[in-house]
Amino acid sequence: MSLNRIIWLASYPKSGNTWIRILLGNYFSQDEGEISINELSKVTYSDIRQDLYDRVAGKPFVAETFDDAIVLRPKVQRLIVSMAKGHQFVKTHSKIERIGHIDLISPEYTAAAVYIMRNPFDVVPSYAHHCAVTIDESIDMLTHPRMVNRTDTQIMDVLGSWDQHVDSWLNAPGLPLHVLRYEDLNADTEKSMRGLLGFLQVPVKDGQLRRAIRKSSFKSLKKQEKEKGFRERPSTSDTFFRKGKTGSWREELTPAQVARVREAFLPTIEKHYPEMLEETKAFAETA
Repeated sequence: MSLNRIIWLASYPKSGNTWIRILLGNYFSQDEGEISINELSKVTYSDIRQDLYDRVAGKPFVAETFDDAIVLRPKVQRLIVSMAKGHQFVKTHSKIERIGHIDLISPEYTAAAVYIMRNPFDVVPSYAHHCAVTIDESIDMLTHPRMVNRTDTQIMDVLGSWDQHVDSWLNAPGLPLHVLRYEDLNADTEKSMRGLLGFLQVPVKDGQLRRAIRKSSFKSLKKQEKEKGFRERPSTSDTFFRKGKTGSWREELTPAQVARVREAFLPTIEKHYPEMLEETKAFAETA
């Protein structure tokens, strides 16, 4: 990997991106205390950060059209690279796509990517809580081929549907890529982090890694949010860190809703979550 490029931390929303950023921040931190959830900008940039768009635009930026926001994306990525000393982690929820002559994820500024993937049955209720919508509305959002996330100033991540998003990253030609399933990260955080650090060509220091995992526990993150708030929490949600577990779909989705998700994403589920096929089929058939 050459110097001064982006290592993307990419995911569909509510798939574990924030947790990975905190784990990496605590691993690389020289501070004995836990990294503040409100200081993640010191660890990673975001490709939709308002101040970066303001700098590129030369004034406070507010997009009036879809094109206004998209056309600045490569310029923002170039700015990030210009400020970096070596590789820079950058969070994104954007899928990989070329719109007109604009690459949402610019190959020329990209060194590699880490893709954090979470099964859609658990993404649905988490995203519903995040956006303050119903479960059925959340399913509509995950299945919408032109789904976007927008900030208050209309800077946006182009998401597409959940399966489009997954496929765009996992099938990107020539992209050095490491895939992390949220379920595996949750089941064995140390093993998953060792694999990630190996991909990043970072020496694994056992004590440092275990301390980072302890400092990044869901209990710790919930406690920080309760005491200090979290800048990334949307105004539509009462909390950002909700449950932090896998399998909550069993209590939160109806059989009919499981059937909708399964039907919409079956080929991608078969490929990446084959262990869920029989259970979700049986659950859906009780509708």
